[in-house]
Amino acid sequence: MGSAHAIEFSGLTKKFGRVVGVEGLTLTVQAGEVFGFLGPNGAGKTTTLRCLTGLLRPTAGRVRVLGMDPFTDHRRVAPSLGYLPGELRLYPELTGEQTLRLLSDLQDVPARRQKELCERLGLTPAVLRRTVGEYSRGMKQKIGLVQALQHDPQLVVLDEPTEGLDPLVQETFFELLREAETGGRTVLLSSHVLPEVQRACGRVAIVRDGRLVTVERVAALREARARRIRLAFGDGEGPRPLGRADQWSPRWDGDRVELLVPPSAVVGALRGLLELAVNDVTVEEAGLDEAFLDLYRESDEEEGA
Repeated sequence: MGSAHAIEFSGLTKKFGRVVGVEGLTLTVQAGEVFGFLGPNGAGKTTTLRCLTGLLRPTAGRVRVLGMDPFTDHRRVAPSLGYLPGELRLYPELTGEQTLRLLSDLQDVPARRQKELCERLGLTPAVLRRTVGEYSRGMKQKIGLVQALQHDPQLVVLDEPTEGLDPLVQETFFELLREAETGGRTVLLSSHVLPEVQRACGRVAIVRDGRLVTVERVAALREARARRIRLAFGDGEGPRPLGRADQWSPRWDGDRVELLVPPSAVVGALRGLLELAVNDVTVEEAGLDEAFLDLYRESDEEEGA
């Protein structure tokens, strides 16, 4: 429990017959950080999270959560772990109140934050008295968030946590993440929504086909990856040749165009582009989504080679 690592994967491999869910994953998450876990569908994210939370036994390798094995020491791990699965399934015949009570009993620790979280997420007493079968997707997701956080766990694992939440509730969710980080809690956030990972996380791991592609700070990923150059011509003539800049797959919208250019090529690209009759030019750092796509393009090129 005193380890600086809240999560440790060492050569984690999980196979389902001949199908490989995750292979050779080695990764550590520091105590007290909000860490992003990214990858497309089928990349092995859900399998990894299920091994992490003790729902699956690894085929090979080792997992440690707060210094314990989440599968063999599940009873000891559970009170310190909060988990929101990506496919949340609840008993439709139970009320929201009964659901939270049941899940609190299974966690075997007082739900000291339940009332506060329900109030902040808009789960009123009247709503909690209704059966879950009557709930919208967003309301079910709120129940999922409350059950993951209500016992104030040391480690929170969230799989697609903002699915179905309206923008105002999403803001409350990000407040809860900031408070968890400030309070020294560890959060592992798995999401397809890259802007929310960029907003919340300091570091990210990217996986593909069950294997780790990279672990990096979000700021460093963005800094090292493409820059977005936007040009406006203002003449209404639409797409036209851009010379050497055509190699960066320009995306046209009328007489406006956007390119994603590697950092090392930005100066040269601008020299050529500014020789054209442009009305406006902007250059900005690309987001995590562009960094993510760049890494996958590189991975494809390496596989092809």
